[in-house]
Amino acid sequence: MRIVSLNVWGGRVHAPLMDYLVAVDADVICLQEVVRTPAAPSDWLVYRDDGVELPQRANLFEEIGAALPGYDGFFAPVARGTLFDGERAVPSEFGLATFVRRPLAVIGQVQDFVHGAFSPDGWGPHPRARNAHCFRLFDYDGGVPVTIAQMHGLRDVAGKGDTPARDAQTAALIDVIRRVWRGGERLVVCGDFNVLPDNRMFGALAGLGLTDLVISRGHTDTRTSHYEKAGRFADYMLVTPDVEVVRFDAVAQPEVSDHRALLLEMR
Repeated sequence: MRIVSLNVWGGRVHAPLMDYLVAVDADVICLQEVVRTPAAPSDWLVYRDDGVELPQRANLFEEIGAALPGYDGFFAPVARGTLFDGERAVPSEFGLATFVRRPLAVIGQVQDFVHGAFSPDGWGPHPRARNAHCFRLFDYDGGVPVTIAQMHGLRDVAGKGDTPARDAQTAALIDVIRRVWRGGERLVVCGDFNVLPDNRMFGALAGLGLTDLVISRGHTDTRTSHYEKAGRFADYMLVTPDVEVVRFDAVAQPEVSDHRALLLEMR
């Protein structure tokens, strides 16, 4: 089974991103920062906040779904806020997306918030709401279930260090996982956590038997050349001991976002 986790950066590196998601041939694709705008007047919209303008691919969720016709797609918005087509305001959703290749069976799932709550009328104040999606699959070929959880961790303008809000977020993530995962079965947890490798989060997740593959396998960067700030860690993938890792990589090329894709092949 091949699993990919990637913060897609609102689809800003659009053509390489779409090519990669098809070519990687993953069985499960966990994506963060996905845009969905059903009434979009244009393919591209602009996010504006405090003098910053960022292009966003208006209907990225639908475009990925069309490029992956053999998959079931799930979208979990954290908020509906305003993007812009020129000066025209356009309501748009932003959140997590998960794509599962058929015929893998989704036999249980929970989507819930790990920080804040859904905002239907704006992006909300910082640190903005964040959610997680945990789902239990049955692999007919292998004859076994596996649980996978993804999360987009809160962004704090003060940095990526430990805070009470991040501790609460970790507790909420563990609660979401426990509502789906049957202990003793394979478990994979991934996403853009927005934390540092020494964050308390990893000690808490170790209580579920989880070990991070990014740090334990010597990777020192989960960012691409599109990211110009210091601090090269954001994305992680953790597994329980019963997950037989055939291959793991923080993919340096191609660059399809300001984040690297995390790629796991498990037996």
